[in-house]
Amino acid sequence: MATPTFEQLLEAGCHFGHLKRKWNPAMAPYIFMERNGIHIIDLYKTAAKLDEAAAALKNIAKQGKKVLFVATKKQAKQVVADKAATVNMPFVIERWPGGMLTNFPTIRKAVKKMTTIDRMTKDGTFDNLSKRERLQISRQRAKLEKTLGSIADLNRLPSALFVVDVLKERIAVAEANRLGIPVFAMVDTNSDPSGVDFVIPCNDDASKSIELVLDTVVAAMAEGLEERKVEKVDTEKDAPAADAAPRRERRRVRRSDVEPEAAAAPAEEAAPAAEEAAE
Repeated sequence: MATPTFEQLLEAGCHFGHLKRKWNPAMAPYIFMERNGIHIIDLYKTAAKLDEAAAALKNIAKQGKKVLFVATKKQAKQVVADKAATVNMPFVIERWPGGMLTNFPTIRKAVKKMTTIDRMTKDGTFDNLSKRERLQISRQRAKLEKTLGSIADLNRLPSALFVVDVLKERIAVAEANRLGIPVFAMVDTNSDPSGVDFVIPCNDDASKSIELVLDTVVAAMAEGLEERKVEKVDTEKDAPAADAAPRRERRRVRRSDVEPEAAAAPAEEAAPAAEEAAE
């Protein structure tokens, strides 16, 4: 798991914060200096925090758990969708549906509705509807796909949230905090980091900055998934050997049970013959 160097972070523009008048005082520990009215983020702290977040996300992925990526701002949408898809993680890049976490069963019902519409299309029920009904259902399906299509495989609440710009995604962060779901986030100088468990102080507006951070965390998660596969294969290889040992023991037990009986039988037959000889 490689953490970006100071030079790579600098080149991507991760150090640029917001204007001083827009800053959030809670971000003071991560600010290096002010230049021309703009706050400059301390990239050494960015590198350290990014490394810490990547290690935690790797561990979550290794356990087979899901991380929900959230980014609805224009410059982050496509990057998040592409990177999250590479590790088969759910993501939200359109409007955050209110209650998506706190009212998760209702969201699941909407996802199941998509499945129902797909089933209608396959079994021919859809073709028996009127033209108007087909149009309405098609529009409904397209709307659901746009909003919830990327979380269709999310059958339970995610184990963590990764957020780009906590100020814009404050509702998602609030819902995660309410449910005790850990939040990983890129936090700029104008945002409040208090609701974030793993703060990555960084420019959350530049596409290069967003891409560099996502490359790092996604690569760490890919490592975790790969290690999970390796461990699973090793476990499956060891399982037959473990099962074979008890079988051998059972076979030994059967032989040990039979042999004394076989040895005792001739002795019992010989006893009457010995008595007859004595008489």
